[in-house]
Amino acid sequence: MKYPIGIQDFEKIIKGDYVYVDKTALIYRLVTEGNIYFLSRPRRFGKSLLVSTLEAYFKGRKELFKGLAIDELETEWAEYPVFHLSFGGENFLKNGALDAKLENIIGAWEAEYGTDPNYTTLSNRFQYVLKAAHQKYGRRAVVLIDEYDKPLLDVLDTGMKTSDGRNELLLEEHNRNILKGFYSVFKEADKNLQFVLLTGVTKFSQVSVFSGFNQPADISLDGRYEALCGITTEELHRYFKEPIRTLAQKYKYTEEEMKAFLKKQYDGYHFGENLIDIYNPFSILNAFSSQKVDDYWFRSGTPSYLVRLLNHTQENLNELTNRYYTTQQFIDYKADVEMPLPMIYQSGYLTVKDCNLRRNTYLLDFPNNEVKNGFISILANDYLKPRKDVNNWTQDVIDTLECGDLEQFRKLLTSFLADIPYSMRRKETERERERYFHYTFYLLMRMVSCYTVYTEKQQSEGRVDCIVETPDYIYIFEFKLDGTADEALQQIEDKGYTRPYEADTRTLFKVGIGFSSETGTVSEFKVTE
Repeated sequence: MKYPIGIQDFEKIIKGDYVYVDKTALIYRLVTEGNIYFLSRPRRFGKSLLVSTLEAYFKGRKELFKGLAIDELETEWAEYPVFHLSFGGENFLKNGALDAKLENIIGAWEAEYGTDPNYTTLSNRFQYVLKAAHQKYGRRAVVLIDEYDKPLLDVLDTGMKTSDGRNELLLEEHNRNILKGFYSVFKEADKNLQFVLLTGVTKFSQVSVFSGFNQPADISLDGRYEALCGITTEELHRYFKEPIRTLAQKYKYTEEEMKAFLKKQYDGYHFGENLIDIYNPFSILNAFSSQKVDDYWFRSGTPSYLVRLLNHTQENLNELTNRYYTTQQFIDYKADVEMPLPMIYQSGYLTVKDCNLRRNTYLLDFPNNEVKNGFISILANDYLKPRKDVNNWTQDVIDTLECGDLEQFRKLLTSFLADIPYSMRRKETERERERYFHYTFYLLMRMVSCYTVYTEKQQSEGRVDCIVETPDYIYIFEFKLDGTADEALQQIEDKGYTRPYEADTRTLFKVGIGFSSETGTVSEFKVTE
């Protein structure tokens, strides 16, 4: 079996005999039920392949679709003039990069369809090309724009400036104005358009680049198109039986155990109220190709714009996850670096886990272990800036908790905290100091994700700082800033934090930890079994 890793060309996949998960029934529905769409999906989720497939369809390439679902649905296979524009692979941090990109692409279209001296701006030149294509083919044009938001994301929150010839302005604002004018063509050229699709990671609705034309139908959370990109559970089990079987043998799992392992690592994305499980296609295909379960998607790169935004509000991560939100809170992006939730969600680091349709609210949390591990690791490194490697430390902690060695855990925790530069934990007020230690402990324990970990878990009489469950042990952690370990243990006892585990056969440890705001590390550590 050949896996199309990194291949975004539909024709190359079909002719190269790569495995193709058939999405053409959904594509047929898309093109017959509407004509102008916007789709947001995380990076490496198959958006570019979707655009390429649509291009082949609208060019009437019937031979490429033989044996696929659409082969029995489509009867006409008409050929339309297709205008395909991708902003991927370009660096828009340079002044004039966006202007040059659009100039080059429109110039190429003009070479095919001609020019008119009365049309001089980028937008009305594009409008003329669409009109000329309609007249030449006798059919209206199709416009496919991939990664429409990259010219904005590249420069978001960088503070870079440029000049429009009269005034100095942010490069972010300049690029937004250019795109706004470019996309306004779709309103004027409506009679020359058959179909339009824009794909990207984010939806800039509050600073809209779409305001110049009728708003496209946003299908990002549309239940009809949840599975348009990515791989569903049913598709995984139907198309990839053999690689699952081979992986199971290598890891000494049953096939069902292997499916559960892959689900925990790569599944968990939901893009609509039907909550259809979607696997990350980039990671699952890499796992099958290399026959190794690893963090492929996360290691392929973290968007620089997200890191910049998180620098403003990273201490709120534990308050952002596992909560219900309205769609306005995480879909409609507002240009405010103090509100990173829409970016975190739309970039794929949070996903829908449940929904309340009556209230139109959605529960957001990490989609799977791959994303959670990598995301929290980046936050921990950026927030704490330790001299020790966070990932290696995490593996050592996992080993100690697995065998119940709390003395070694104490040493690991103490040395790690002592290794954090003083400047990172220097806080002005008692509240800030307490928040720092709470958030530090939260980040470190959330990285131990191969076990069940609860942080600040609400119980009937209080909120537990942390509970870790392994196959053989249960650890209940409570800590006190500038307090004693005995006080922490007493709180565990007084609040009855152990009661939910009274019938559990595993060994339970109550762990009281005192942290010193002066030294920045563990001052007292006591355990009762």
